[in-house]
Amino acid sequence: MSNDVQIDNMTFTFPDQRHSPVLSNVSMCVKKGEFVSLIGSSGSGKSTLFKLLAGLLEPTDGTIEIAGVPPGQRLGRVAYMPQKDLLLSWRTVMENCLLPSELAPRKQDKVKLRADIMAGLDRFGLSGYEHAYPDELSGGMKQRVALLRTLLTGGQLMLLDEPFGALDAMTKREMHRWLLELWESLGKTVLFITHDIEEALLLSDRIVLLTPGGRQLLDITVPLPRPRHSDMVYDPDLIQMRQRLEEQLHAKL
Repeated sequence: MSNDVQIDNMTFTFPDQRHSPVLSNVSMCVKKGEFVSLIGSSGSGKSTLFKLLAGLLEPTDGTIEIAGVPPGQRLGRVAYMPQKDLLLSWRTVMENCLLPSELAPRKQDKVKLRADIMAGLDRFGLSGYEHAYPDELSGGMKQRVALLRTLLTGGQLMLLDEPFGALDAMTKREMHRWLLELWESLGKTVLFITHDIEEALLLSDRIVLLTPGGRQLLDITVPLPRPRHSDMVYDPDLIQMRQRLEEQLHAKL
């Protein structure tokens, strides 16, 4: 299995904060088709790492390589979903999903694109909502629209920054089930930011810990079998792993 993401000795510092790096000598490889979660306290550089991977920022030192993406051309080629859904309230679901194509450098076949969006809405359980506005949707439905829009940017790599952080527990559990089914069927590579250790264990192949100052301290393989399902949060093995990981986190921070 080839690497989809390769980060080597990467450091990032804002120009006006040269003595306080946000990320410091981070190295990471993510295999094609892996689901890897990043956890860590606020200020550990998780969202900044995503902005670097998406091409919104460039490293101060070190390198980022993403399979199939020419060096320095990550912007617009990586599917990136930030913390908030960022759906435009004055645009319908269809119009929001069309946004990536409007911003893309190359024009796309609009008839085919609309057909692809309709097929995606059906797959995401949103059939019949193409003319609805965001304020007519539930929180879980908004997140599904945002994720569909993210998928439409194309590319093998998906960056999901706490996509379910604002959802209630029952909706979050349903979204976990739905995301796992989607990931398993599409074979995408996913990097996922969360503060929820249980969520990270349920979804991930591996968990990477970042600490304040952007240092990478742990890279843990999750030995749970797949396919996964939400009832596994009650499994004694997962509970034991969560307790062990919480102890490791407290020891490292």
